[in-house]
Amino acid sequence: MPTFFQCQCFMTNNIYLQTYNVHVDYRDSEQFWKDYGQSLKSMGCRSETDKRKLIEEIHNELQRRSTFDFDCHKRKQIIKENYIPLHPYLYQLKEDFLHMEFLHLVDQCKTSQTLMSVKQYFHTISEEKSIFMFPVFTEEFCTQFLEELANFEHSLLPRGRPNTMNNYGVLLNELGFYEDFLNPLRIHYLQPIIKLLFPKEGGGNLDSQKGFTVKYKVEEDVDLGYHYDNAEVTLNVCLGTHFTGGELYFGDMKTVPLWKSTCSVVEQQPKFGILHRGQQLHGALPVTSGERHNLVIWMRSSSVRNSLCPMCDQIPVLVSSEDYGDGFTQEKQTVDVCGVL
Repeated sequence: MPTFFQCQCFMTNNIYLQTYNVHVDYRDSEQFWKDYGQSLKSMGCRSETDKRKLIEEIHNELQRRSTFDFDCHKRKQIIKENYIPLHPYLYQLKEDFLHMEFLHLVDQCKTSQTLMSVKQYFHTISEEKSIFMFPVFTEEFCTQFLEELANFEHSLLPRGRPNTMNNYGVLLNELGFYEDFLNPLRIHYLQPIIKLLFPKEGGGNLDSQKGFTVKYKVEEDVDLGYHYDNAEVTLNVCLGTHFTGGELYFGDMKTVPLWKSTCSVVEQQPKFGILHRGQQLHGALPVTSGERHNLVIWMRSSSVRNSLCPMCDQIPVLVSSEDYGDGFTQEKQTVDVCGVL
């Protein structure tokens, strides 16, 4: 496996402020209030107490990021040493887990040369936006995978947040689902599809991923704000179980001004995955009852992102990282993570 890195912007860019449902960049207090002071004031951040709580929220997030790799590695070791899986066979991908229609789509993409020749094997949500939907897993797998997640949750072992916008779910790297599950899923099954559907997004060279689960439930996380992913291509699979609401909505690419953006709304279905470009702006409407669980895979191509970081839109300045980092592989310009704090 190649050595992967993060971009230095991980410590300054795209910080999600849950209180105001916005993403901000933070280099110092002067820059922050100059760039965001007026808009935050219009959202209700007016008193000194409001401002103090907001800066505290930012500093807490920066502290989490500064020790993220170390904490993730520590949690992974603790889980490996102490967790007893309910369904240990799930950790090694088998074709029995995969829906027959998905396997047929993979086979067709391996032998087809054009998008038109495989369009009948998936549902096109938006041809203009390149958003596609197809079944991925069997119902039995989804049921057992959710049982495994519940078993892990009941273990009370430490776990990391999936990302800055989700408070409930599991980082699949920590739980041990990368080497024998997500890696072969990406390499042998998803890459043939993405190579045909997303050639400009490095579809033929997806060499890393970040995989996690999220959970939406009334009185917990109920929705997801408008955002884009740190990925070239994202697969979002609904695992179930019984819920109402929670539709996904998609705008245009992040480079398109919001006032020009059009929206597509998609109802999520258990077993089905939605495949889209990572830089496609999207969000989730509130779940109004029940629970919705999703497995999300951010797939990355170092051949694309080495030239331009998708989060800061600059040539990446690389920072050492554990495991897959954020999918960068250039080894020049590497700096010590401590030097950017």
